[in-house]
Amino acid sequence: MRFLSRPGRQSSCAPVQISEKNGVRLLHLGGPAVQSAMRIRAPFELELEYTRAMMAFVLFHATAHDIALIGLGGGSLAKFIHRRLQPVRLTALEINPDVVAAARAYFLLPADDERLTVRVADGAAYVREQRQTLDVLLVDGYDAERIVEDLASVDFYRACLAALRPGGVAVFNLWGSDRRFETYRRWLEDAFAGRILLLPAEQKGNVVVFCFKPPLPDLGFMALRARAQQCQRELGLEFSRFLDRLCSCNPCTASGFALAPT
Repeated sequence: MRFLSRPGRQSSCAPVQISEKNGVRLLHLGGPAVQSAMRIRAPFELELEYTRAMMAFVLFHATAHDIALIGLGGGSLAKFIHRRLQPVRLTALEINPDVVAAARAYFLLPADDERLTVRVADGAAYVREQRQTLDVLLVDGYDAERIVEDLASVDFYRACLAALRPGGVAVFNLWGSDRRFETYRRWLEDAFAGRILLLPAEQKGNVVVFCFKPPLPDLGFMALRARAQQCQRELGLEFSRFLDRLCSCNPCTASGFALAPT
């Protein structure tokens, strides 16, 4: 395992470590937990299932122009969005400069351009500065042991809602094994007035939560299945399977998902 954080640097950030196993390069932050993974022979694909699940926001927002990502990791989501969702503009916020350096040196994160901006900054503060500027917000901020505290509070979740344009979608990666998972879920329900859908990942115990700002997208099964098949062909991700799992884990009627009315 390679230790990448600069010795002697005064920082509250967890040390960055890189390992490789069975052709997959892994990023760790101060412990054995995998924060990001890249298959060396397929560096621009999404190796971890929960990252592919987070991309299911495309089922609910087909015309996103401005996306923000809180928590860069090895840059898997940033690379995929930058390469496959043109002409989307993506801003990625990462508080640890060593993570950004590792993503560029070891995980092939491209340099900034007109569609990609990577900032070493506090993601929670960035969100609070936004007012209806984002179509999609992706939140995936963890340290070695738990979700970053500043990214899991009632006030932060309300700020996420305020940052979205009408019809926007916020996507949160939670750990189902976290003892505070139900608290986070309840806070998200409160902030988004019950307009949330949960998608458990089959691996690692992640639970991806999609939260909606009115007006709601078409949540009918007929439209969503057609959209899932189209996106699956275009992006090569298992959206039809994700939609089946969403149906089994959330309140539904015979024709679609039953979220709180707008």
